[in-house]
Amino acid sequence: MTPRQKKMTLFVSVAVAAGGLVAWLVVSALNKDGGINFSFTPSDVYDKKAPQGKSFRIGGLVVEHSVKRETDGLTVHFDVTDTARSMPVVYKGILPDLFKEGKGVVAQGKLESDGVFHADEVLAKHDENYMPPEAKRALDQAKAQTQAASAVVAAPASK
Repeated sequence: MTPRQKKMTLFVSVAVAAGGLVAWLVVSALNKDGGINFSFTPSDVYDKKAPQGKSFRIGGLVVEHSVKRETDGLTVHFDVTDTARSMPVVYKGILPDLFKEGKGVVAQGKLESDGVFHADEVLAKHDENYMPPEAKRALDQAKAQTQAASAVVAAPASK
């Protein structure tokens, strides 16, 4: 082998090793708890699609008249719904300015054994109508089912 071929072989070997190291670091970071956070709806959680014992995000609408504040001024209890199911959420901290009843919300935390989602963070996007795509699909499906059911009830019975 010529010196030029030796240098090229060394360069390619180092590049492949570096690429492998980067790929390993990325995969190991994504596999750790909290590395990837998917958004789930309350229906997904009740259907056991959400991870058990791991951090995840729950998204939907804040149920009207469900926001209750404790006397410490920081702990807030509220319900999140996808219009099919609701889930209680507890959060201790300062809520975003756009947090309102009837508006979209994303909370990150863990589901405890008592069935209450304990949020570490409540997220709001600049757009006050923000909702995660999964929650929007669930709301659209629930709305379509409600419309289909009302159409069946409203249709005259044929003889």
